[in-house]
Amino acid sequence: MPRSERANADIKNPLLRRDVLLGLTAAIAVPRASFANADEIINLNWEDLLPKGESPLPEQLRGLVQHEAAPLVTQQPQSSGLRSDWNGKIVRLPGYVVPLEFDGAAVTTFILVPFVGACVHVPPPPANQLVLVTTGEPYASKGLFEPVSVTGTFGTAAESTQLAEIGYSLSAEKIEPYP
Repeated sequence: MPRSERANADIKNPLLRRDVLLGLTAAIAVPRASFANADEIINLNWEDLLPKGESPLPEQLRGLVQHEAAPLVTQQPQSSGLRSDWNGKIVRLPGYVVPLEFDGAAVTTFILVPFVGACVHVPPPPANQLVLVTTGEPYASKGLFEPVSVTGTFGTAAESTQLAEIGYSLSAEKIEPYP
């Protein structure tokens, strides 16, 4: 029997068809399974989100903040640009929780900020220093500005909230307290 006829006959065999379907299912599941492989997780810090050569703390945020002045969101410094190096990659980034949306007492959407007080007590940092985190599994936060480490799929995203303009997004697969 010629090779092409044998291949067609093999596909018609229910056992082989099942093996092909199992292989395709496994191939679809591989990206999810690779999340568990710590070697593939990129550990980021806040400086990594800035264009090369930019200072992590803008000059406007280095002095005293006038809380009686204009709303904090209007005092947000302009972002000098975003980096797309990690779009679609699994990353881990530590920061502090500023809750936005809840499911009961647990947080489902929050802004991950690089320092305590950002967006609430002091003007928000530039958009390239803010990450909008969403999670399918609500996170039982211990309160405002809890230090956490978030692992998930990262990307650039222009988002606007009542607190700040946000430059990045992170679809969280894992949120854990940060030491």
